[in-house]
Amino acid sequence: PTVVLPYPGLRTTVPDGTTDWDSFLGGEAEVTLRNLPFDHPLYVLFSSGTTGTPKAMVHRSGGALITHRKELTLHCDVRPRDVVFYFTTCGWMMWNWQVSALSCGATVVLYDGSPVHPHATALFEVAERHAVTLFGTSARYLHGLAADGARPAERYDLSRVRTVTSTGSPLSPSGFSYVYEHIKRDVHLASISGGTDIVGCFMLGVPTLPVYAGEIQRPGLGVDLAAYDEDGRPVVTGPGELVCRQPLPSMPLRFAGDPSFERYLGAYFSTYPGVWRHGDLIEFTAHGGIVVHGRSDATLNPGGVRIGTAEVYRAVESVPEVVESAAVGRKVGPALGSGESSDEEVWLLVVLREGSRLTPELVQRIKGAVREGASPRHVPRVIVSVPGLPRTRSGKPMEIAVSRLVNGRPVENAEVMANPEVLEQIAAALSARADA
Repeated sequence: PTVVLPYPGLRTTVPDGTTDWDSFLGGEAEVTLRNLPFDHPLYVLFSSGTTGTPKAMVHRSGGALITHRKELTLHCDVRPRDVVFYFTTCGWMMWNWQVSALSCGATVVLYDGSPVHPHATALFEVAERHAVTLFGTSARYLHGLAADGARPAERYDLSRVRTVTSTGSPLSPSGFSYVYEHIKRDVHLASISGGTDIVGCFMLGVPTLPVYAGEIQRPGLGVDLAAYDEDGRPVVTGPGELVCRQPLPSMPLRFAGDPSFERYLGAYFSTYPGVWRHGDLIEFTAHGGIVVHGRSDATLNPGGVRIGTAEVYRAVESVPEVVESAAVGRKVGPALGSGESSDEEVWLLVVLREGSRLTPELVQRIKGAVREGASPRHVPRVIVSVPGLPRTRSGKPMEIAVSRLVNGRPVENAEVMANPEVLEQIAAALSARADA
């Protein structure tokens, strides 16, 4: 049945064909518990739609729960009577991950609303009030705090916080420094990465190992993680495709509406038969950690050299006028679809702080920051100021949508965007540049 859950303190009308929470539980009747198999469906999660039509993934009870217990208890040091907080909506898999902390004997703190209302450090006010021990958030939120000059450590008692986790996008080295300098010095900062596809992590923190800025500490326990080149060979140095060479219990049971498993196999196993390809570009470091360079289908390829977008973003963070940016490749040379080879140049779309303008001087400073922080090959050929960037409903940036606009192609899946109106604004900014 469809169960309607009202907001606390509000009365909700229950539409026909649905039931309220109390009725679903059976009122005061005793709840009957049943033993179910490991592969019994637990929930359906939808991918964000950043790379195509959202996938409806059916996850199994045993796989999700055993994975979450492993990650929470062993990788994040969640103990009985801890207080776990993650800023997430129920449309993001981190909500499911967080709720599983109840199985560790921990208390869960849920938050509904904007993380910066009524002020930028509202989440730390929650952490202080509820004596949070694990504070979970996104790299975008931490980078935003740093850009705003927020100093939570000076304002709040965060003495109970042992672990800070960050996900959603790569946390830059400067983001690591910000956490230790202005949130808490004696904390385990764990950048974690995985996906809705496995309702968990491929790589995450290890409380007993050193933390290196810009790196995720290790693959998850039991995860046979590797980086592959285009021919399916392990990459020892340099970036490669994130692959998982052995099955994981939290891989989807199936896709809804995919009885032949055609879409399932095409999504993960079409590139390297029998090996899960996730779609991220990663690199193993000398410390045994991992650096995420961004989505592999959004990587840049100027002059035939493959580079990750995260490298550009890390460099641009040093420019205070830039709130956020999107680096994409614009095809140059023969017309698309002509069959002839073409090159691409890097274009950078930037969202500027209120009161800032993209002057020639600022353009040169941005290019200089990228040249110094990454390499000359990363320097954008063109920089365009836009009012905003497209995001999914779970807040993830949609680089592929930006790439399609820059290359004059229609954008698909606009219905999954939280802010579809920004597409016309970006198109107008690109048109104005072309007419200038």
